[in-house]
Amino acid sequence: MSSLLWTHTLSIKYLWQHYSLHRALLSACTVNHHCCDCYVHSCCLCGSPLAPADVPPPGPTDLPLSLLEMGCSGRFELITHPSPDQPLLPQSTLPHGLPPTSLSLDREVEKQFLRDAAWLPIHDTDLAFQKFLKEVNVDSLINSAHSALHSGISVVRDPTTGMLLDFTEVLLENTGLSAKNSLSLQRQPGPPSESLRGSNTNYPFHPGGMEELSLEQIKKRSDLEEDIDFENDLLRVPPGLKAGMDFTDKEAKVAKAEVNLMSLLSTLEDIPVLQPAVEETEESKEKEEAPKLPRTNSLEDLGVKVLPFAGKDDKSKPNENPEENVKWAIPVNINAPCNNFYKLIPNPAFKWPFELDVFQKQAVLKLEAHESVFVAAHTSAGKTVVAEYAIALSQKHMTRTIYTSPIKALSNQKFRDFKTTFGDVGLLTGDVQLSPESSCLIMTTEILRSMLYNGSEVIRDLEWVIFDEVHYINDAERGVVWEEVLIMLPDHVSIILLSATVPNAVEFSEWIGRIKKKHIYVISTMKRPVPLEHYLYTGNSTKTQKEMHLLMDATGNFLTKGYYAAVDAKKERTSKHAQSFGTKSTSHNTTASQDRSVWLTLLHFLSQRQQTPVVAFTFSRTRCDDNARSLDSMDMTTSIEKAEIHSFFQKSLSRLRGGDRQLPQILVMRDLLKRGIAVHHSGILPILKEVIEMLFSRGLVKVLFATETFAMGVNMPARTVVFDSIRKHDGTGFRNLLPGEYIQMAGRAGRRGLDATGTVIILCKAGVHEMADLHVMMLGKPTILQSQFRLTYTMILNLLRVEALRVTDMMRRSFSESHRDTQSHEKRISQLKQMVSSLPPLDTEGQLSDMLPYYHTVTELRTTTEALQCAILESVNGLKALSVGRVVVVNNKQHLNALGVILQVSSDAVNRTFTALVICEKGNEEEDGKGNNNKAFPHLYNTALFIPEGPCSHTVQKLKLHDISAITVKTLKVIPDRIIDNYSKRQQPRFRLDPPGQAISTATQELLRLAEANPNGMAALDPVNDLQLKSVDVVEDSMRLRVLQSSLREFNCIHSPTFAEQFARVDERMKVQEELDRLLFLVSDQSLSLLPEYHQRIKVLQSLQYVDSGGAVQLKGRVACQISSHELLLTELLFENVLSPLAPEESAALLSCLVFTQKTQVEPHITSTLQEAIDRVLSVAKRIGELQRECGIPQTAEEFVGQFKFGLTEVVYCWARGMPFAEIAQLTDVQEGTVVRCIQRLDEVLKEVRQAARIVGDSVLGSKMEKASLAIRRDIVFTASLYTH
Repeated sequence: MSSLLWTHTLSIKYLWQHYSLHRALLSACTVNHHCCDCYVHSCCLCGSPLAPADVPPPGPTDLPLSLLEMGCSGRFELITHPSPDQPLLPQSTLPHGLPPTSLSLDREVEKQFLRDAAWLPIHDTDLAFQKFLKEVNVDSLINSAHSALHSGISVVRDPTTGMLLDFTEVLLENTGLSAKNSLSLQRQPGPPSESLRGSNTNYPFHPGGMEELSLEQIKKRSDLEEDIDFENDLLRVPPGLKAGMDFTDKEAKVAKAEVNLMSLLSTLEDIPVLQPAVEETEESKEKEEAPKLPRTNSLEDLGVKVLPFAGKDDKSKPNENPEENVKWAIPVNINAPCNNFYKLIPNPAFKWPFELDVFQKQAVLKLEAHESVFVAAHTSAGKTVVAEYAIALSQKHMTRTIYTSPIKALSNQKFRDFKTTFGDVGLLTGDVQLSPESSCLIMTTEILRSMLYNGSEVIRDLEWVIFDEVHYINDAERGVVWEEVLIMLPDHVSIILLSATVPNAVEFSEWIGRIKKKHIYVISTMKRPVPLEHYLYTGNSTKTQKEMHLLMDATGNFLTKGYYAAVDAKKERTSKHAQSFGTKSTSHNTTASQDRSVWLTLLHFLSQRQQTPVVAFTFSRTRCDDNARSLDSMDMTTSIEKAEIHSFFQKSLSRLRGGDRQLPQILVMRDLLKRGIAVHHSGILPILKEVIEMLFSRGLVKVLFATETFAMGVNMPARTVVFDSIRKHDGTGFRNLLPGEYIQMAGRAGRRGLDATGTVIILCKAGVHEMADLHVMMLGKPTILQSQFRLTYTMILNLLRVEALRVTDMMRRSFSESHRDTQSHEKRISQLKQMVSSLPPLDTEGQLSDMLPYYHTVTELRTTTEALQCAILESVNGLKALSVGRVVVVNNKQHLNALGVILQVSSDAVNRTFTALVICEKGNEEEDGKGNNNKAFPHLYNTALFIPEGPCSHTVQKLKLHDISAITVKTLKVIPDRIIDNYSKRQQPRFRLDPPGQAISTATQELLRLAEANPNGMAALDPVNDLQLKSVDVVEDSMRLRVLQSSLREFNCIHSPTFAEQFARVDERMKVQEELDRLLFLVSDQSLSLLPEYHQRIKVLQSLQYVDSGGAVQLKGRVACQISSHELLLTELLFENVLSPLAPEESAALLSCLVFTQKTQVEPHITSTLQEAIDRVLSVAKRIGELQRECGIPQTAEEFVGQFKFGLTEVVYCWARGMPFAEIAQLTDVQEGTVVRCIQRLDEVLKEVRQAARIVGDSVLGSKMEKASLAIRRDIVFTASLYTH
């Protein structure tokens, strides 16, 4: 049936076509008949006869068809739809019809897609009408930017009247400089969109103190550059040109003309002979010089000998010397009063309502002089005054200031404080950007680092950078950022460093001064505005609540009386307890009920004495929460305070969604706050933390249980500080608090202007802490600032993409390399080079030709022998062998291969000495006797033993380990005490001529007999066989020693008559040369401690194709520059398309492994695609880890993979899909605050990935990341900070 239908349709279709064509042809024939002198007799299709009369006029039902004959090919083309404004073309032109035509594509597409309703989309009709056919402009592809103008117009004015006389053209410098090719501040500004954060293709500005490349450094070629001979075999014709240059010396003969040196040097007025030449007018000089100076590129062609001018050199000498020994850090004496402060600064940039302290005045004076300062002072001593003055100064000078802080919370607080003081303040953190055009910008140090690397335009206007809490440079994870920023800051920026008291402030400032080549004034004060009193508290019930024992008074005296009183109070209670219940072992830990009773007792006692607010430092988040919850019976606020707390709490949380306001943590905290109690640690929601901080600063929170982070910069002083314990877990194990940590936290006690003294209380819950521990903690030195500098891939790639900056320069300038005294080394190097050149030349002809190899062999022999001796003498068996009576061979200034016998061994293990009887020539008993000057001939490795030529004498000496060159197999029976006593007695003048005692004579005769019996040397104890030293080094050394000793006899030079003299020369020259080589090594990059790791990391980057073999950054490397942490893993995931198959919320969930660092007990439930993606991430991480290991980086693959924790994947996945916060909090055991912080950091990662996708050109991934970012940026997680509103 279907086939029948199909045939039927076909036949109808054919008939219809036949009919239409027939009609068209009829009309065509007719037309043609009219047009040309031809007549068509029959239809070309069916042969039916045709006549012109038969053609009816076209009716409304006729189709407007026309046939077009195509050239000579005999093909026809059917033309339909003639447009009304364009009638049908004449169907044929001589000789072969019309040229082929085609329809207008624009019109066809418009008709088909835009006008045809069936093609229009149902929903987004607006999109359908966008213009999509662009004008094609091929020329635009070969457009290049106009080159910058190389000159400008300057006005010439009459100097007296100021009238405009003329215009003159002046050449402009640095016109071709841009952010893509230059580090100079003279370069053109980039586009406005990049002015704030810069771009990762920009060059940074030139770091201050980093020398521009000198001519010598430019001359030193890299390994990849070829040697070009500028004399011979020059290429003459450039590629693509027919003719080239002619390098034959045609003009050289002219160039050798005599030159009037006087006219050349006429500008140097300090040479008296030249005076007449100076008086000549400019014009005559030019005329005179013109014919004599043929145009040439080098002074040598002119035949001019450039001589150094003695006068000029002598002047510059004294200026160079101060540079050598300059002290960059200058400590400021803060004890001298600043009486003339208001005379020096009559109208200061900022005025305070209080009188400044001396240290603040000193700092302000230095800022007015535009100097850099390092201010080290205790918490709340008023360091912020210095920062405020710098901000005010920059507003007065219309420049900018950047204030950096280590923590985002601190940035937010400072923003609020400075905003109220100055108004014109902006904030830049990972997720917030407020008024970035302000004169004062507050940001985290990481953002400043990326601005410096990316050449942000803000740096141009920068006058000050203020680093707050500089002691954070000790942070192992982030300390490196401070060093990078300090190294990268340009020269025009002055630095203000604010820090807690540190012992090595001067050393640290010296380092900064040296790398920036500017003086740093160190202002350090140990004075506390509010002195502290430290107590031990042993109370735990109403009866004992007053047991507070003063341990250190306000003047800093440690009182042992108070300590023993605390111990007695505690002991009495334990003994009573033991009488009733029997003894039990004391431990550090106490039960929850014991803790509760201690806290209740203490807080009642403090509130009675009106010593609130109290900050209770507890070094565990769960303990903070438990302690706060256990105080359910305490209420420390009045009804007015309750009302104030309630209204503030409601108002602050009003911007949260309804469901978020009912979170368990918020409800618990609301009840606690109403009673004046609060908790502050990283697990608390950020908005809650801010509410608590604000209420605390108003004095409405009476007791705050906080972890250590509260002491970090958050300026919230209290009346009293309590330490729950003095032990904390630092990630690896439990330890006591360090002095710096204790001072930082205890410093929160005492509010300036409110309290006479601050109270610090240490709880003794289980027992009293050891006195030594307390003493170290309270009076020990705070932790010194230490370098945490390490290489990161981002840093290496950022520096590699800028040719003028080298990673080794960065390493050399790091604080970890601050011990390198390059200047003094270089001074010594130049001295040594002069010494080497002044030494007499070596005679290495004839017999002496193998002198240098001989010297090297002897040197190696000496070092091998010394190494072996050390090994023997440090071993137990070696020391056993060196016991009383052992015969040894002695070599020192006085003796050469003399036999001795040991009489006594000192007990000092560090500087062990051996008292020995040694035989010698008569008259050489004294140590200063001339003897064999062994120092001059350390090469004579003859083993022949010393045999006196005349009568044999002896001496008793204390020998060091290095004086004993061999331990022989022989021992003698000696009576040490008698020998030593007899020898000492005969050293006195009146007994000097006495004959030696029996014991000495016997021992001396024995030694002489041994020497004569073995003139060529005695058998020594073999370290391997006799002393049983089986370590690889000892075995190798003893084998090498035998080989070297036998090779010595084969040298010819030892038979030369001038051997001794020549060897002394070689020795002298080699010693100088060795010292020179050592110093050259120390000042070279090879001695950098991180250099091996740098080469390993470069190897990793080359293997992964981030850089090529020449060190040029490739596409992958450019992408990695965008990413601040875990750059390798993220870049690999991008290039392996791991994120492409995932939905936006799955991508976000997967990437959470980069920001989450804790362990969780809850296993996440996730989709199968996400599980596959996790497996891929782990395999990529494993591959990178293994590659790093292969390239020599010590981290194992397991450690590398272990960094990535997937505990929050389910939480983030559900959050991105819109689940309320209350529900996602149930999915995990991680605290709410930590979840929020991870999601906030995840948003920054997503932004980085989006940027990276843009560089790769993957717009789909870019938009996916944007969607993921939008999906997680909502509700309580991204509520704006209270400080910024």
